[in-house]
Amino acid sequence: MTDPATVPSIRRAHAGDADALALAGAATFLDTFAGILDGADIVAHCRKQHAAELYAQALADPATALWLAESALGAAPVGFAMLTAPNLPLADLRADDLELKRIYLLSRFHGGGTGRRLMQHAIDEARARGAGRLLLGVYAGNERALAFYARCGYAQIGEREFQVGGHTYHDAILALELAA
Repeated sequence: MTDPATVPSIRRAHAGDADALALAGAATFLDTFAGILDGADIVAHCRKQHAAELYAQALADPATALWLAESALGAAPVGFAMLTAPNLPLADLRADDLELKRIYLLSRFHGGGTGRRLMQHAIDEARARGAGRLLLGVYAGNERALAFYARCGYAQIGEREFQVGGHTYHDAILALELAA
């Protein structure tokens, strides 16, 4: 059983959280993919895709919602979730689709319910915005993430190629129907 004193808190991210989100994004990407993807590709990807400036732009966009998970000890960023308008190569994108662009959590916090809580924040927000479907893309080789998403009710509806550094990888595109 998880000690309640060590369970990360989750709060809505605000304009001052760009650096914390960038750090959590790069750290979790490295934590997840070191030894799986090419190291130079990981570094290049993190420099480009997890720059604080990009998170500052996302925080300033009213169409984007972010939640930050922080450790119980000193409020260190340990993960986050990001909800956006969809940007996925699907022929059947619907007007009421939203995308869970990122849901990241350091591996030492897996299995304690924080990932599920981050997911629930995104689902609740998507429903509040009138979304009928929540979409996401995930590396097709990330079996742990795929299993988590399946437990949350997601099903695969497509595929895409995803560039990390100088290499192309394959992602599964998943959907969760949000019927009321």
